[in-house]
Amino acid sequence: MISSDRTLDHVGIVERTADLVAAHYVFPEQGDKIAAQLRAALAAGRYTEAGATGDVERLGALVTEDLQSVNDDKHLRLAFHADEVPEGQDAAARQMMERRSAESCGGVPRFELLEGGVAVLELAPIIFPLDLSADSLTAAMTLAAQARALVVDLRRNEGGDPYTVQYLCSYFFDQPTHINTQYWREGDSEEQSWTLPHVPGRKLGQQKPVYVLTSATTFSGAEELTYDLQQLGRAVVVGERTKGGAHPRNGWTVHPHLEATIPVGRSINPTSGTDWEATGVTPDIEVPAAQALERAHREALLRLAENR
Repeated sequence: MISSDRTLDHVGIVERTADLVAAHYVFPEQGDKIAAQLRAALAAGRYTEAGATGDVERLGALVTEDLQSVNDDKHLRLAFHADEVPEGQDAAARQMMERRSAESCGGVPRFELLEGGVAVLELAPIIFPLDLSADSLTAAMTLAAQARALVVDLRRNEGGDPYTVQYLCSYFFDQPTHINTQYWREGDSEEQSWTLPHVPGRKLGQQKPVYVLTSATTFSGAEELTYDLQQLGRAVVVGERTKGGAHPRNGWTVHPHLEATIPVGRSINPTSGTDWEATGVTPDIEVPAAQALERAHREALLRLAENR
């Protein structure tokens, strides 16, 4: 528990969070309803004990529970950070990403070549913004392009940047391909995402077999990469149904240890017309996550043998 020497201003924190939800949540009517529920809980004294004891972590947990009570949007949180986070929009996320990127070689902790020329590329713990990951991803995809088949391991991946997902997808297609559309509440606008006309290094291209490994904790941007490739018929998904978070979010620091993370958009897949919010991505081959790599490797070898 992180506490302070003085009473925690839980009223101000909850009011600020409610204001942000009402102003920015992707579904305005639900945003108003959620904000009203927070204020009702505040008036009923739900957060009083956490405020009186200065228990910042407990306050974050209670508010998150109430934020998600309307539609179980897992991106909608009052997230607790053990380390102090700076002021500003998305400052907390950026601080976290810089640290974790440095610890994971830009989000590429493992590349391995298995029997039969099947490469395994693990992307974890998240898919970082390109300024933190482009060199690592380019090097990894250039290596992968020389393999006979590729397994992308997202079992430990918690999310990531949609523009980096676009960059990654560009290595898997030979022609311009519409992979996703983002709807943004701000401006009531849509933004299409297509594969890029050029990426550095060497492309895998559209012919070599690709498998994506998932777990029940694969989330957000990692789910988008999985879903985009699956819906376009470019990859076979092996593993467990994913966690189910399709809404891109922004974050606002409302306390040195608390960040209000609020979905500001939603995905519209050009193939399915929908997304994976709340449902997760359903694997093509459903097996426990621990068995997914072995199964995908076996499937890849069988497919390569058939194509000889």
